[in-house]
Amino acid sequence: MKISDRFQLNANQFELDFVDIDTDIDLPLFLDPAFLSVKQDSWSVNANRTLKSFFQTFVNLFRAGEMDRARGLLNYLHEPNEICLGLSSDRPRGNAIGSVDGEKLFQSIITSRSVETGVVEDLQDFRLFIDGIDRDKVSDMTVNIIRLHLIEYTQAQCRLWLIPMQRNAQSGFYWNRNISAWETSFQEMLVIDQRPIIFIPKAVVSYAKKYTPQRYYNKFVLEFLQEDHIRRATPLVGHRRDGSPFVTKASLKERVAPYSKGFLTDFTGRHPDVFADFKNWIASDAKSLGNEELDGGDNVVIAEYLKRKLGNVAAGADGATEYHRVAVGILEFLLYPDVICPVVEAEIHDGRKRIDIVFDNAAASGFFYRLHTIYQTPAQFIFAECKNYTREVANPEVDQLSGRFSMNRGKFGILLFREAENMERLIQRCNDTYRDGRGVMIPIADADLITMLDRAIDGNPSPYEFFFSDRFRRVALP
Repeated sequence: MKISDRFQLNANQFELDFVDIDTDIDLPLFLDPAFLSVKQDSWSVNANRTLKSFFQTFVNLFRAGEMDRARGLLNYLHEPNEICLGLSSDRPRGNAIGSVDGEKLFQSIITSRSVETGVVEDLQDFRLFIDGIDRDKVSDMTVNIIRLHLIEYTQAQCRLWLIPMQRNAQSGFYWNRNISAWETSFQEMLVIDQRPIIFIPKAVVSYAKKYTPQRYYNKFVLEFLQEDHIRRATPLVGHRRDGSPFVTKASLKERVAPYSKGFLTDFTGRHPDVFADFKNWIASDAKSLGNEELDGGDNVVIAEYLKRKLGNVAAGADGATEYHRVAVGILEFLLYPDVICPVVEAEIHDGRKRIDIVFDNAAASGFFYRLHTIYQTPAQFIFAECKNYTREVANPEVDQLSGRFSMNRGKFGILLFREAENMERLIQRCNDTYRDGRGVMIPIADADLITMLDRAIDGNPSPYEFFFSDRFRRVALP
């Protein structure tokens, strides 16, 4: 049963930031560290730092000859049955390293010489150069190392969707980069059928089909060798009828470059620039899976459903919680994958103030990217305040949101409310705040949300882009 059904969230995958897992069977998705490493949102950057800390600690011990300590680090990579992702065909059981073949992995690392020679640069490179390591095991390693980040993410999502958790549950081991050691603790955990469950942000999962040794070999290594043999006019070079030279990949595979991870290790040691080109290609081509890829649903159907759902929420105090959840779901649908990881009622100033919702800015293009690069507005986090009022929002609400801004947290916010008697007057209030240097606020009424949902129904791949760009101009340039 999926999480959304089990806890009657009245929300689907398009409205949820985490993968809506079925706790009885694994989904064939993976936490890919190659993908995680190129994302620039706060959560991903923080998790990636922990991955790099583990990897560098392992490499330092290995190259210093402290083999027992290096080997010992692998003993904590146990089956991550909590995430319900991977390749198991029945009840999730994981296919991790530590509990099955940690010693075999360690011997493979020694045999390959890829760590010793510096060919392996990151955890994800194990998949390219170490025999016996593929996407499922790299994903499992990643989950174990960043387990605490995932637990904290799960806690935030459970609070957002009012999912009950169990106090003082055993976390399982995770890597603490502050002390460069494995650690365990008691945490507030989601527990289902006496089994801890950990959510994974949908923005960082993939099918792990790009960062593969086969892709590196066929697209980069062999194509480099084709050009190299033509340049050197070796016996492998043939000529077409028009006289142009060519070298077939089949001849390279048969005579000079038979595929193996050992060959890739040796080749990369001689040609690190080719490996760098491969990594740059991965970074430039990285993109989060769409909701329709995760769920199989239809954007048009979901947008129509969200319009009806919003219209059914009553204004006023009694409907405040429902409006809050519906607004989060609509923003998730409209802004994903550029704005992710919502946290409800985040505390600032040592708990003296609360912000309704805080998102991470993960945009690599578009409006939320331009906030940083062109509009010079700090926006690593996106603040959202939800006002389910029966009256019009006014200066106190504008001042409340602007009071949450800072250079460290960001100075961009969204003010959500039901309707405005005079939108131009509210935009002018936001302009006053902007001209005073206190930050940027975008007021959004129900009618605006419906306008963006209609753009999704019309097939616009970025339904929020025109609205936010236009509303920003009106706030900044009255």
